[in-house]
Amino acid sequence: MSILTKTFTRKRSTHVTTTPSDDPVVEFLDAFGRRDVDTAVARVADDVRVTAHGLGLRGQGVAAIREILEDIARAFPDLRVTTKRILRTGDVLTAELKVEGTQAAPYAGAINQEKHLDLDEAWRFEVRDGRIVAIDAYWCQQQLYRRLGVKRFDQIAIV
Repeated sequence: MSILTKTFTRKRSTHVTTTPSDDPVVEFLDAFGRRDVDTAVARVADDVRVTAHGLGLRGQGVAAIREILEDIARAFPDLRVTTKRILRTGDVLTAELKVEGTQAAPYAGAINQEKHLDLDEAWRFEVRDGRIVAIDAYWCQQQLYRRLGVKRFDQIAIV
């Protein structure tokens, strides 16, 4: 049965249960949740278009998504990425995620204060020929800064 016809359900845990898949988005998210950047970027096309709207980052190519994922994994070594839901419309998949972890290095201009982060995010993927060709990541940047203890947004400062 393909992922198109599967219904994701929850079982007394925060993780969505699925069966093994050859879907590049499911594999990407699974690898990202394990902080396995190499496996995650292996699912994207060489010329992938990447936009992290909260950070104001736009890029193209594997190096762009690798940098974003490595920055997150470095700053939050206990990172947990929970896929709440994946919606598919043709070649476009939108994943609702919960990203959690404790900051251990500077991230997004915020110094390390060992603050706990829990952030709801939505990532939009476009897939062609079995490869991810576009990734758009959305989250509330103000919520991210508040969780990391940033007091002012016009100049980075700690609370």
